[in-house]
Amino acid sequence: MIAGVLIQLSNRNIDRVFDYNIPDSLINKIKIGMRVVVPFARMHLEGFVLEIKDKSDIDDLKSIESIVDEDVLLNKEQLELGRLMQRDTLSTLISCYQVMLPKALKARLGSSISKKYDTFYKFGDVKLEKMNATQQKIIDIIKKNGEIKRSDALDISSSSLNTLLKRNVIVPFKREHYRVSYDDKLVTPHVLTNEQSSVVNDIVNCHDNNIFLIYGVTGSGKTEVYMELIDYYLKLGKTAIVLVPEISLTPQMVKRFGDRFGSRIAAIHSALSEGEKYDEYRRIYRGEVDIVIGARSAVFVPLKNLGIIIIDEEHSDSYKQDSQNPRYDTLAVAKHRSKYNNCKIVMGSATPSLETFARAQKGVYKLLCLPHRINGKSLPLVNIIDMNEELKYSKGHFSRLLLDKIKEKKELGQQVILLLNRRGYSSFVTCKNCGYTVKCPNCDITLTYHKTSNNLRCHYCGYATKYDKKCPSCGEVSMSDLGVGTQKIEEELLSLIPSIKVLRMDFDTTSRKGMHEKMIKSFKNHEYDVLLGTQIVAKGLDFSRVTLVGVMNADTSLNIPDFRSSENTFSLLSQVAGRSGRSKDAGEVIIQTFNSEHYAIKHASHHDYLGFYKEEMNIRRSLKYPPYYFLVYIRLSSKDNKLLFKEANRIKNTLNNRLSSTIVLGPTPCNIFKKNLKYRYSIVLKYKKEDKLYPLLKQIIDYYKSNKNIVIDLDFNPIHFD
Repeated sequence: MIAGVLIQLSNRNIDRVFDYNIPDSLINKIKIGMRVVVPFARMHLEGFVLEIKDKSDIDDLKSIESIVDEDVLLNKEQLELGRLMQRDTLSTLISCYQVMLPKALKARLGSSISKKYDTFYKFGDVKLEKMNATQQKIIDIIKKNGEIKRSDALDISSSSLNTLLKRNVIVPFKREHYRVSYDDKLVTPHVLTNEQSSVVNDIVNCHDNNIFLIYGVTGSGKTEVYMELIDYYLKLGKTAIVLVPEISLTPQMVKRFGDRFGSRIAAIHSALSEGEKYDEYRRIYRGEVDIVIGARSAVFVPLKNLGIIIIDEEHSDSYKQDSQNPRYDTLAVAKHRSKYNNCKIVMGSATPSLETFARAQKGVYKLLCLPHRINGKSLPLVNIIDMNEELKYSKGHFSRLLLDKIKEKKELGQQVILLLNRRGYSSFVTCKNCGYTVKCPNCDITLTYHKTSNNLRCHYCGYATKYDKKCPSCGEVSMSDLGVGTQKIEEELLSLIPSIKVLRMDFDTTSRKGMHEKMIKSFKNHEYDVLLGTQIVAKGLDFSRVTLVGVMNADTSLNIPDFRSSENTFSLLSQVAGRSGRSKDAGEVIIQTFNSEHYAIKHASHHDYLGFYKEEMNIRRSLKYPPYYFLVYIRLSSKDNKLLFKEANRIKNTLNNRLSSTIVLGPTPCNIFKKNLKYRYSIVLKYKKEDKLYPLLKQIIDYYKSNKNIVIDLDFNPIHFD
């Protein structure tokens, strides 16, 4: 028997199945989807068995050396899904399978994680007629429960326990325990409003569309709708996936679903340890779970008999993997799974992406609305502060109104959320004498100053160096930090209101395991007056005491050179505004900006999604951007700038000559021209329909796959242009 094995190396030159003999000792054990160890060249590598056949066209085959796991890791659906992803993203097949698995189960030697076990005792073959009181206590517990856990017997005399063990009255055995546990203390579900019930009924009774968009204002109770839908499908014997965009949302979502559904849930997200991910994945594969909650990678989990996939806050750019191959779109993967399982996809957002809302308007998706908050409260009142005028009166970063309102909320025992979508202390460091600016030696970008560690850091490659006031160019002690980040705002607020308690929530403060959950819990318990953070505080969080949201600088995302900058700004402002006034007290929002007349900011201040949608769609149509056109982003990188520019122009000419209805833009230097010591150029393609496009792009990739001096990355329908 022959096995076709896909090895662990993600290299386009070997992106295919290799044949291996199956030894007689493994013939009855090898299955498609298993992980095995095989000899490859002079190495011993792991890989996945993708096919089993009777013969091979290759003579003198090597043999499989061993099986890594007794269980099949990739089921039939996942194997098919990987091939579809390879086709859609033009990535290597192994990269498409690896992204589906936790690190401990990827094809990669030396990455194994051990299982955790508890020791128990049960009756052996011998019975004692005479026992002391302690020994009798152990026997009575086992009679009652059938076993006793070692940790539960720690308060019992070890000598009595050892005596029973030596005489074979009791015998030890081990049972695996999972690193993550859930409670089974269920709470009574909320009674749905008429609007919520109508949405649920429309979805479960719809038979002509499997994809739905719930357009609901912040606080309209979309999560309750999700849970009611899942409950419906669970009663039909089906399973569910719930996707959330941010790690910070996961603890709250897991708790809410745990309260409703108990221990039949699992969580998959990057905040878990590798051991926890390993356990959760195996629980899912073994069928011990009905609901999986997590970030985008949870879309791949091997749940069987899927009934529904929920994509909460569908507008979030975190649903697109754009940092490494395969650069997949979570919704596209969900659509493949929906077709395979004949299950429904439900997306929800107060600010749907323009592409999604346009498809819903056209009837490609079924549009459902939740126009009111469930508590009957109005959306918060929004004030726009023109900082061009305010700077005449305020020297710092807080307008007079925002500072007064923060003081007022503190006196009332209420809470405040402050948003600044830039971490660190200062954006850059420059010399006041000669103008020298400190840049990353590896990337074409200024270093960010982090005051707590007195470090200058590159947020792209990780380079860090100590901050020195002496200028390395002119030698003067005249280095000054400019721009503003969350650290500086925290320091300034504490200097203005010394008694205030500020909790800063950004990448720097939440990088340690469990910090998201700890911070959310402490703020919910009113241990702090102000929650200051980057965009992670803008989505999905629900705090009953928050009655004021302040946006320190609404222009941060507006000034990014990206055609989606207006949409991202509107969405961020609308989402963070929705954190205010979600309970009995009315909410307020203060937006500080230097662009008070910008349409994205004005529409956000009126909670006017439809107004923004119409205005932005007109701009997209005239500039030929999504949803009117599809995009492909081609990024080329090399250490040799001249060679790179030459090859980039060769590719541009090939595209222009071979594609008849595609707009080719570039090549131009990337926004970050140099990253990790490599120069970077980009080409952007705009098209509506182009049958020749995918085959041509594959030819270009294949042409350069053996060229070690040029690296080509493709991103279909990109979210970012870096």
